Amino acid sequence: MRRTASPLSLILLGLGTFLLVLAPMLVWYVEPRAAVNPIDIDTTAVYQGTGSYFDTDELATVTDKRITVTQQVRGNVADSEKSGDAVWDVTTTVDTDKSLPAADPHDALEFFLNRWVTNRKTNKPVHCCEENPYFEGDAYLKFPFDVHKRSYQWWDNSLGDVVTLHYAGKQKVQGYTGLAFTGTVPPTKIGTRQVPGSLVDQPKSPQVLAEEWYSNHGIRLVVDQRTGRVVYAQVGPRRTLRAPGHKYDAVLLLDSRKLAFTTATQKEQVKLAKKESGQLRMVGETLPIGAAVAGFVLAVVGGVLVVRGRRRPDSPETPRSSEVQLTM
Repeated sequence: MRRTASPLSLILLGLGTFLLVLAPMLVWYVEPRAAVNPIDIDTTAVYQGTGSYFDTDELATVTDKRITVTQQVRGNVADSEKSGDAVWDVTTTVDTDKSLPAADPHDALEFFLNRWVTNRKTNKPVHCCEENPYFEGDAYLKFPFDVHKRSYQWWDNSLGDVVTLHYAGKQKVQGYTGLAFTGTVPPTKIGTRQVPGSLVDQPKSPQVLAEEWYSNHGIRLVVDQRTGRVVYAQVGPRRTLRAPGHKYDAVLLLDSRKLAFTTATQKEQVKLAKKESGQLRMVGETLPIGAAVAGFVLAVVGGVLVVRGRRRPDSPETPRSSEVQLTM
């Protein structure tokens, strides 16, 4: 009797070995390359709330008015491919019911055009490609991948500086659980603006360089833990003018205790978070675990079959010609 390995046993052993090698490759090689900031992003987030603002037509502050903030993010694919980083052009408009719908964003109460450049893997700012503004911190439009339950440095574009956001527990948004982070901004001088003296209680001066002050009643962001996508955002901006060197506000430019993602924006962000998180979970958990289990089983079965082999009886010997006698 002699032993030979069957083709099936070799196939099972080879397939099992392949799957065992594939499992760690998915975790250590494929997933890190899938967890990167996209360069072809095109999303729009809308915040709404009520508050006060300075009406330039009435030259007075009006109260209890609806305020809408629209933030559009578009990836610049050409510049991203050239630099290797994520180059995003961001348009932000602050509108009242008077300026919506606006044919020209410059007609809005406030209008900002920025360019954010980040490292695609770490989400850290990259200072290149005509970025505007120069920003720092851990997060702005999104958080890093694999968000932890700790404090993060969030860039506040109105402040022109980072704000420490502290972990505030888990929160559900449209039935989806994320990690919440909160923070505030105390009144801070952010610049100057030339205005008529009478506007800031300086009637004897035709023009003064008034101080512009900013604060935030409260920032609350809810983030998908795996992808860092913001599924809910709430801010409470306050902007005022003060006469040079004064300690009190003379003019209220904008004040709202709560501007938050609309329901439609929340649903869209949750939809994207589920999709992106599911893709990362598949290559980082589901497929590696499945490949490891299947590979182990197939390798064991194939190995057993190879060891056992397939028994075949030896072929009988053919008599030699010299041993064959013919009867005459």
